[in-house]
Amino acid sequence: MNYSYLFLADGFEEIEALSVIDIMRRAGLQVSTVSINDTPVVTGAHGIPVAADCIWTEVLNFNNADWLICPGGMPGSTNLAQFAPLCELLKAHAADGGNIAAICAAPAVVLAPLGILQGKEATRYPGFEAQARQHGAKMHDAPVIVDGNIVTANGPASAMRFALTIVQQACGTEKSQEIGSGLLYYPKQMNFYF
Repeated sequence: MNYSYLFLADGFEEIEALSVIDIMRRAGLQVSTVSINDTPVVTGAHGIPVAADCIWTEVLNFNNADWLICPGGMPGSTNLAQFAPLCELLKAHAADGGNIAAICAAPAVVLAPLGILQGKEATRYPGFEAQARQHGAKMHDAPVIVDGNIVTANGPASAMRFALTIVQQACGTEKSQEIGSGLLYYPKQMNFYF
């Protein structure tokens, strides 16, 4: 079975990280939070400490990775972008056609400078579009955009939609609708882009 990994750095947006983990696990997906700190405890942008499932050095390799997920938040996105081992992993995963998801500032701050969004349709938190466009991303104002193996979302209010889109991509529309309906989200009204 493949696993998914969501990366946590100090300053991450709590809603974007925890909603995704919760919804993916409800769908039966194997997903772990990974701290890029030396300890499992990572403090979110709003002062909420979260204990990650593991720290970076405890993961022997990411060869079994299905999804690599970057929540947004500031300075969380900047901290992810400055962690060279994660950047190398994201580039290699993208080159292999692996699934990558990022929300809020992370598409522009983490993925775009690595060339992962070059020529891709994507979205981001308002104010980060120029940063993404300078690296060849085709930015749109939309809650969630899927372009091939890349899923991007624009911010905290879209966190559930983002997570349900990952579930839809991983498990199919029926599973996404099942989970969304159980959460009273009603995903049959959702519009998936691209």
